[in-house]
Amino acid sequence: MSWQRSGDDAARSARPGPSLKARALRLLAQREHSRAELERKLQAHADDPAALAEALDALQARGFIDEARVADSVLHRRAERLGAARVRAELQAKGLATEVVAEAVARLQDTELERAQALWQRKFGAPATDLAGRARQVRFLVARGFAADVVRRVVPRAVAGGAEDDPELAA
Repeated sequence: MSWQRSGDDAARSARPGPSLKARALRLLAQREHSRAELERKLQAHADDPAALAEALDALQARGFIDEARVADSVLHRRAERLGAARVRAELQAKGLATEVVAEAVARLQDTELERAQALWQRKFGAPATDLAGRARQVRFLVARGFAADVVRRVVPRAVAGGAEDDPELAA
């Protein structure tokens, strides 16, 4: 007895998948996406690059794709935990226009010190007792994209260990 596909299975596999526009709308329903992100995610499903461009043009014309909304979404989700440099990198990776990225980062610069201070307080809450602990706190904030001058102002000097003797830490 050989295995054969039933009529329903054959019909199901012959049915075309969702259209490019439907796939894009499904992605946009989950979160904001830039045009470049949608192109990257949908190109595997597009038989013709022109059809993909046409579908994305239609969505953009109707306001479903908006770079400013993408930037606002990233700021809302990530700014509390990341510095301006990391947010800039994320926005650039999404393929947003240089002007949109610059405007979003400019909005972050005003609150960089307060955000770094709040993040440091949540994570550590107390000054390090030695230089190794202070270095760990500094690395934590720098890795999250906060500027070095902001990190110097946020992370208190180590109480023990003579931080005043270390020119890098004494700033």
